[in-house]
Amino acid sequence: MSDAKYRTELSAAADQDAFVSTQSKGLGSVRQGLRASDIAGLGWNLLREDISLPAAILYDDKLQHNLQWMKAFASAYGVKLAPHGKTTMAPKLFHRQLEAGAWGITLATATQVRVAHEHGVRRVLMANELVGRENVTIVAALLEDPDFDFFCLVDSVDLVDHLLNTLPANGRNLNVLVELGVDGGRTGVRDEKDLEAVLAALEKHKGRIALCGVEVYEGVLADEHAIREFLQRAVDVTATLAKEGRFDRSPAILSGAGSAWYDVVAEVFTSGRFDHAIDIVLRPGCYLTHDVGIYREAQERIKHRNPVAKQLDSSLMPALQLWAYVQSVPEKDKAILGLGKRDAAFDAGLPKPALHYRPGERRPTPAPREWALTKLMDQHAFMQIAPGADMCVGDMIGLDISHPCLTFDKWKYLAVVDSDYRVVDVVETFF
Repeated sequence: MSDAKYRTELSAAADQDAFVSTQSKGLGSVRQGLRASDIAGLGWNLLREDISLPAAILYDDKLQHNLQWMKAFASAYGVKLAPHGKTTMAPKLFHRQLEAGAWGITLATATQVRVAHEHGVRRVLMANELVGRENVTIVAALLEDPDFDFFCLVDSVDLVDHLLNTLPANGRNLNVLVELGVDGGRTGVRDEKDLEAVLAALEKHKGRIALCGVEVYEGVLADEHAIREFLQRAVDVTATLAKEGRFDRSPAILSGAGSAWYDVVAEVFTSGRFDHAIDIVLRPGCYLTHDVGIYREAQERIKHRNPVAKQLDSSLMPALQLWAYVQSVPEKDKAILGLGKRDAAFDAGLPKPALHYRPGERRPTPAPREWALTKLMDQHAFMQIAPGADMCVGDMIGLDISHPCLTFDKWKYLAVVDSDYRVVDVVETFF
């Protein structure tokens, strides 16, 4: 069986049984023929314990709020969005972003690109270099679809030669953006001499590789002044190349922006003076679910420094939580939760208790501020509580997270709930 066919059949099988294998009720009557779109009709509710915990939960209203907030921000600057799909690797969420006006989806690897294409995404910016025979073969096969718009990055003559030696001779042109980099950074052309060498190599092979724009990732820098200088370099290079007629696409693309500096990218890129049409494409990915850690801190800085963000009525909202049971209260100031490193990101801070719910009560209540996770093991979390706190085995704790990227990749299915905690959908990931 081909890999593509395998993925298609695997996806169909997963859709049929989506979320059911983790449920505690109704399996005999609904397992056969159940599809994710039927989930809402089952009447499952998080608070009624219809979902096996631990579980990853997405809040539908907050997702929609974040989609509209970022759409308003991008519209104010007149820029396009290609949100980074590696954050969620959830095609259903890709389509929500596209339906909210996104220009395309950004991805990082050839296999991620294939997943997106198999689920109907027809414009992808692979914000990475395309290297390796099988990776090039995957992309070349996707380019047989005339409706598929694909871009990747180049940053060296060696890479241009590698692509030419690997691409099929009779396939479509490969669209590329030249990536600019900084000393001590990641990938990207470091200086003007190397840039000219890359441009000359691309010019020599116009029939097979098409130069479509310029790309940077400013997140390799931490200082705002250095970031602005780097972004201005990208503006200047783009303006020069456009004036010299070097681009094979009109409008050409100028792209940057992770989730921490997208406002500065928008400011600098839109202040550029271009004699030719340029599509400015921003690529933040974490805005969709946001968090209460590194990206909340970044968003607070954005709200402080950016006039457009200040003018918007609200800000981004954390839309992803993890829920777990209290398994044990072995000491008067300690509770053990059934959640661990297998379930939550912990590279940018431990999850934070946000909600406390005792089954049978009407609504969750805010977790006291002094509650805090102190340690994660594979499947257990140590939670510090006040001595004598009202805590029982079987209580449910909702936890906010820091760094959605490394939380999503731990879950195959995530429940989408409404404001009353009713399960209205299920999102499947493809890591």
